[in-house]
Amino acid sequence: MIQISEVLETNHMIEKENLDVRTITVGISLLDCMDADLSVLREKIYRKITRVAKDLVPVGESIERDFGIPIVNKRISVTPISLVGSGACRCPEDYVSIARTLDEAAKAVGVNFLGGYSALVSKGMTEADRNLILSIPEALSQTEFVCSSVNVGSTKTGIDMNAVRLLGDIIHRTAELTADRDSLGCAKLVVFCNAPDDNPFMAGAFHGVTEGDAVIHVGVSGPGVVKNAVDQCRGSDFEVLCETVKKTAFKITRVGQLVAKEASRRLQIPFGIIDLSLAPTPAVGDSIAEILESMGLECTGAPGTTAALALLNDQVKKGGVMASSYVGGLSGAFIPISEDQGMIHAVNAGALTIEKLEAMTCVCSVGLDMIAIPGDTPATTISGIIADEMAIGMVNAKTTAVRLIPVIGKGVGEVVEFGGLLGYAPVMPVNTFDCSSFVNRGGRIPAPIHSFKN
Repeated sequence: MIQISEVLETNHMIEKENLDVRTITVGISLLDCMDADLSVLREKIYRKITRVAKDLVPVGESIERDFGIPIVNKRISVTPISLVGSGACRCPEDYVSIARTLDEAAKAVGVNFLGGYSALVSKGMTEADRNLILSIPEALSQTEFVCSSVNVGSTKTGIDMNAVRLLGDIIHRTAELTADRDSLGCAKLVVFCNAPDDNPFMAGAFHGVTEGDAVIHVGVSGPGVVKNAVDQCRGSDFEVLCETVKKTAFKITRVGQLVAKEASRRLQIPFGIIDLSLAPTPAVGDSIAEILESMGLECTGAPGTTAALALLNDQVKKGGVMASSYVGGLSGAFIPISEDQGMIHAVNAGALTIEKLEAMTCVCSVGLDMIAIPGDTPATTISGIIADEMAIGMVNAKTTAVRLIPVIGKGVGEVVEFGGLLGYAPVMPVNTFDCSSFVNRGGRIPAPIHSFKN
């Protein structure tokens, strides 16, 4: 039973503390669309997406009105397109044509993003996988709503270094093709290790092959709510701090559960998971960095930052799983630079570097996210950064990801404006020592010994 006090408390969170449902994401299987004829395949894809998701936006808007809960985005995720197009696509250009079809379908139903222009290559690449990866720069430069991801490693299989090396070039090429938009195409491309099948957040969302025909996932966010709660226990010991974060995460997840169940009922699509991820926005007071500083750090990046983030991530998960039986996705804390005012301040103050961010990714929910780097950064250096982050995910049996943006024509200290939820970012320096001989070796880094748990 929901009490009136809970309703009033939720209203306060929404009005004063930036609480929102970040996304309702409808996952759609396209496996039944597969066809050897490319034109037939594209027609099937368009028809299925527009049929299944036709009511997503109006239903989301009606839930916002009826419950007074902001729902920032309505999104779609689809089966990894490298699989869907494998029978019809003979070259990268064929996959680009599918990307355009996905974009048309997303526009027709009015969603903010569509994820799943993806390949899963943690152990090796098929010809179809390679063609899709090679098509990514053109696909992202020619579309508005399509997001792409590539899973290159897992704890069970190791890291496909051939894919890692290739993606260094792909990210650079994507940056070049969208240079007129400050290399914005790279903001729609994520490289994963241990990618989950049920993530509702972009740009990494795809509909896993073990999922049903269609499913509703909801992503909830509330850094401002958590910060205000942490502010109330300044000077308290860690037990009080942990309890405060955990109870707050419980309340936030309850809001997501309500929205998810209602969306599932109205759309007649099964409910999948709630992703409770503290995903910041450029809005003042909606920052992960500010939560860490409320815990007692002078500035994010100071000694103790990784420990504070570990505490936050763990207590968020513990609170979330008590509020919903189906917590999944990437639940925890995100640390994207461009989307977090506190993180931007820490970078500008010299407290936060890529190396410190890498250490923080060992205990957060994702990885090196939305980081602008100099446009002349070598592709091999980008591959090396990806390899480091994939190794953290592989060894620690957790999801890690890289979303780097080499901004063509800009150097360290300059500012890049992305707009909207993507915010803005200072261009950060990268280690300039060469790693090309390492990343050019080819082959696969084997799985760690603790992967043998059968």
